[in-house]
Amino acid sequence: MTPPDPPLDGEAAHFRALEALYAAAPINRLFDSRLEIPHAGVARIHFTIDDRHFHAAGAAHGTAYFKMLDDAAFYAANSLVTDRFLLTTAFNLLLTRPLGLGPVVAEGRWVSGRRRVFIADAHLIDATGEEASRGTGTFMKSRIALATLPGYGGA
Repeated sequence: MTPPDPPLDGEAAHFRALEALYAAAPINRLFDSRLEIPHAGVARIHFTIDDRHFHAAGAAHGTAYFKMLDDAAFYAANSLVTDRFLLTTAFNLLLTRPLGLGPVVAEGRWVSGRRRVFIADAHLIDATGEEASRGTGTFMKSRIALATLPGYGGA
């Protein structure tokens, strides 16, 4: 019989709790997606574009681009903050190619800031390995304690 894995603590526990928070968010019922935080300052969202996300011309609507870029940048930044939920205060988006059906990865990376305001960027990579979009966000610490949010650490 294999013994159970030891409980996580510190940084790894925070990353897993953020991943659980993402999974618990009601908006994510609309997307086939999964968050992974491999290390501090980096977040990846694996998702699949299907025809529910299409605009009238048969490619992904900009809402899918924004949602995944914002989330990837947000979680990259919030991976550095263990007590408070961050809020997006601004986000700039550049759409470079249409997304069709299939898997996409949104990768976010922290750029700067460690006190109250954080800057992170993100890009979308389609199934062919091409960049489809990129964006940069500004995020600010809120008064909302992470530990009080449903999904974070079993709250």
